[in-house]
Amino acid sequence: MKVFKDLFRDYRFALSFCVLVVLLILAGLSFFSPYDPTLWGAVPRDLSPSAKYWLGTDSNGQDVFWQATFAVRNSLIISLIAGLVSRVIAVIVGMVSGYKGGATDRVLMFLGDSLLVIPLFLIMVMLSMLVRQYMNLLVLGLLLSFFGWAWDARLIRSLILSLRERDFTQTAILSGTGTLRMVLNEYMPFAMPLIFSTLINNMSWAIGLEMTLAILGLVNMSIPTLGTMLNWAISYQAILLMRWWWIGTPVVLSIFLFIALYWMSVSISEYLDPRTRIQRVGA
Repeated sequence: MKVFKDLFRDYRFALSFCVLVVLLILAGLSFFSPYDPTLWGAVPRDLSPSAKYWLGTDSNGQDVFWQATFAVRNSLIISLIAGLVSRVIAVIVGMVSGYKGGATDRVLMFLGDSLLVIPLFLIMVMLSMLVRQYMNLLVLGLLLSFFGWAWDARLIRSLILSLRERDFTQTAILSGTGTLRMVLNEYMPFAMPLIFSTLINNMSWAIGLEMTLAILGLVNMSIPTLGTMLNWAISYQAILLMRWWWIGTPVVLSIFLFIALYWMSVSISEYLDPRTRIQRVGA
């Protein structure tokens, strides 16, 4: 409870937490939807917002509000898969590379640097075209996670290289501390702020890239996400036809989601950093 009390002193965390709770509630409402999100013509087409259709309907004959609940849920699922899997890879690679050094470090960093220098967007477009028919939430999340760990692994490696030269590392080694215990007990507390901040940042990156691929039509368009909602709105000329409720819904939700994730990332990172936490709690 004390952790949350300290975190809520930061207005950025308080606001981002409230926004994410609202978005999670919105995502949870998808389980109570009266409509199948893949079914067209379930409601009258192109109706403006009303008491019956809170956010109107689109040209596919779908209720925009209930489509938005599925879109938020699926986008969050994709980002969580991409963020968590890529964090596991980044932590393992970064810590092993930084602690072991030598040939192990060179091999792992060569793999990471190879992913950093390739034209990532073009590779993603090509792979999306090849596996488009199998592009469900899990496949897309794993695909994004495969390309999302390299830079963060290098950051974690840099931190471990610094910690390896400190006196407490030499003391732990001389006292017989094993590698696993060293990493978990000594290095992990220092790495947690970086891991949390990169996790949330990677989630934002995954959502943004999914939206880009969806707008280009390179994902399964039958699965509602924030990106596919934008794709359908753009395809049916929602802007020119002044159907603001259709294209405005995914845009506004995306903006709130990106800002909330960014503020939460910064706030948690600062709280977990002992130096900034002392300053904030003291203030």
